[in-house]
Amino acid sequence: MLALSRPPLPLPRLLSLALSTLSTVSLGAAAADTAETADTAPAEKRAAPSKDNRTLNEVVVSANRLDDIEQRRYSTAAKMVFGREELDRYGDTSLGDVLKRLPSVTISGTPGRGGDIRMRGLGNGYTQILLNGEPAPRGFSLDSIPPDQVERIEVMRAPVAEHSTRAIAGIINIVLREDFARKQNDFRPSASLENGRLQSFVSLQRSDSDGSFGYNLNANVMHRNQASQVDTTTSARDLGTGLATLQRDEQSRSNTVSDGLHLSSRLNWKLDGGDSLALNPFLAVNRGVTTGDSRLTESIGIAPYSTAQWRTENESTLLRVMGNWKHRLESGSRLDIRFNAGLASSDSTTDRREYDGGGALAHTSWSNTQIRDTTFSTAGKLSNPVARGHSLAVGWELERGQRKETATTIQDGALQLAQFGSDLEASTTRLAAFGQDEWEISPLWSVYGGLRWEAIHTRSDWASGSASNDSSVASPLFHSVWRFTEESKDQIRLGLTRSYKSPTLGQLVPRPTLSSTYPTSVQNTVDKPDSAGNPNLKPELAWGLDLAYEHYLAEGGILSASLFQRNIDNLIRNVTSLQNVGWSPTQRWVTTPQNIGSAVTRGIELEAKFRLAELMAGAPPLDIRANVSRFWSKVDGIDGPNNRLDQQPTYTANLGADYRLRSLPLTVGGNLNWTPAFTVQQSTTQTYTQQLKRVYDVYALWQVDRDTRVRFSAANLLHVDYATGTAYLTGTGEQSVQSSARTYRVFSARLEIRI
Repeated sequence: MLALSRPPLPLPRLLSLALSTLSTVSLGAAAADTAETADTAPAEKRAAPSKDNRTLNEVVVSANRLDDIEQRRYSTAAKMVFGREELDRYGDTSLGDVLKRLPSVTISGTPGRGGDIRMRGLGNGYTQILLNGEPAPRGFSLDSIPPDQVERIEVMRAPVAEHSTRAIAGIINIVLREDFARKQNDFRPSASLENGRLQSFVSLQRSDSDGSFGYNLNANVMHRNQASQVDTTTSARDLGTGLATLQRDEQSRSNTVSDGLHLSSRLNWKLDGGDSLALNPFLAVNRGVTTGDSRLTESIGIAPYSTAQWRTENESTLLRVMGNWKHRLESGSRLDIRFNAGLASSDSTTDRREYDGGGALAHTSWSNTQIRDTTFSTAGKLSNPVARGHSLAVGWELERGQRKETATTIQDGALQLAQFGSDLEASTTRLAAFGQDEWEISPLWSVYGGLRWEAIHTRSDWASGSASNDSSVASPLFHSVWRFTEESKDQIRLGLTRSYKSPTLGQLVPRPTLSSTYPTSVQNTVDKPDSAGNPNLKPELAWGLDLAYEHYLAEGGILSASLFQRNIDNLIRNVTSLQNVGWSPTQRWVTTPQNIGSAVTRGIELEAKFRLAELMAGAPPLDIRANVSRFWSKVDGIDGPNNRLDQQPTYTANLGADYRLRSLPLTVGGNLNWTPAFTVQQSTTQTYTQQLKRVYDVYALWQVDRDTRVRFSAANLLHVDYATGTAYLTGTGEQSVQSSARTYRVFSARLEIRI
């Protein structure tokens, strides 16, 4: 068994001191690295970690790219890198399924149906999503990119200056395929079976180069056929008498058939004088139809309908072109210019019909929403090497986005919200400037300091009004890594940052949206309220602290323990209340985002990744991957218990293993993802609960020959129902809504051929 290098303080003592620090210090956050994985590691370490080669200017990074663990080790700021091995392991067809197994990351919602991506249990915009280092476009879903089009995933626990500091929880950077150094063709057809329904996927990739020009082309075609089943029970009682006033059971069934085409490419030119130009076009087209029906029974109260049928048609297109020009100056400085242009459109139509107990048509609802987003951004960074292992950089960003939205709702033949019109126009302008200083003070100690200023202006206009919002944030950032000795595999990280979360466009626009579950003339309840934005929202601001201890094993493994704390001001939370509104002569339930005060969250994250033979002589060829994260949080102004941040679990855990058979070219493995049951007091009148969530996946990989592999996988083998609940206090009454969504096993097979 390998022995840890002796640190100045034993690890238990170190963790104890760190926990004590977390309880008293309200600064900083662990930092993430830059989108270019090489930039925050000292150049000599990126090329080859040698004591005798530390001249920043004279080293050229060649094809011997550091592996995922080495990139993590030599980054001054904390970053985890997951490459093709992790992306391919289970043959996943969506990035969400890949992310759920990574340290610090969870996916909310029903297993297999997507959901919010959360770091450290925090969602709703606390996690910054980047695409090739650029902020993802509005409305972008990671599930719109197949894993086969991704080169690597970078998980950053806090921002650095050259990225947006809208990352209180952290950053996930998706880097698209870029391997054009050698000629290569990949062909990957796959098929999945879910609840008797066939899903099919085909991935094609070609890489080649011709002199100074290199390219990578990717194409993915997919077909999905998925069923959903949700059972919901709604009950209410009078708090004074204790008598039940409502008992309703609803059974909903639906089926979604969708098709998608995703194309991406990276084109790279090496220019004279050491310059380079890269273009990344990306196109995603998706079409889907959902048909469903529901049955409603009401033993107490009057049912608004008996049965219902609906049909929803969705179309979406995302076109994005990213470019990067790198120019080396005579002084040795480097100028890096990026630009990005995107167009996104979506069209969704829902036709719903409700029938009474006798089968007669009782109510109709038809709605259509069309959205068109255009974005353009440009950014630049000027890097200047000051001395050996010391580099300064300054940069800027400018982003302009415009949205045109048309929304129409007709219920029982009447146009709803006619006074607000159907059209909405909105624009967002974001401007940022930053400076950063990276300095390898000694072979044992590296530091990073940065300052970023960012301002956002948002304006929206509709038929009867307009609204605007302005905000700006200055974010100081500091990261440091200290190694015990030059030969030591142990190191300590410290990060102090200022980050923020800006309100979304939907949160800022006060134009109301009616509850679409039932016709408005029939239902407007506390669990089905109207919604409206709040143009007076302020951004959430957070100071944070990150402290980590890392031990790197000889064969590429790692053992780490990290602590974090975030102190958040201007916390935004949706508040539901009964209001007098301008779109109805009677009071209605409306949910509106509000700044409600302050909050604090802290946690400890443990990770282990190693080969069992490294720790036990004669052990079988077993690779172990495990991580567990424990979270605490408290929201001021809301009485406990359970006054936690919205939908943050108490802990999450993953346990995975891979076994390589010695007698056969076969590797098998599995992973258990675990989120315990938890309760959150969301406001003084609303409580959210989620039951235990377990997802168990397995795979088998057969290496037919050097260029051919067959991969079999089974996802969500436990297929446990996903159960959630919400309780509301409504003055003199209490209402409870309990939902249970069925989940399904998915069996897949994929052929992987490399030519």
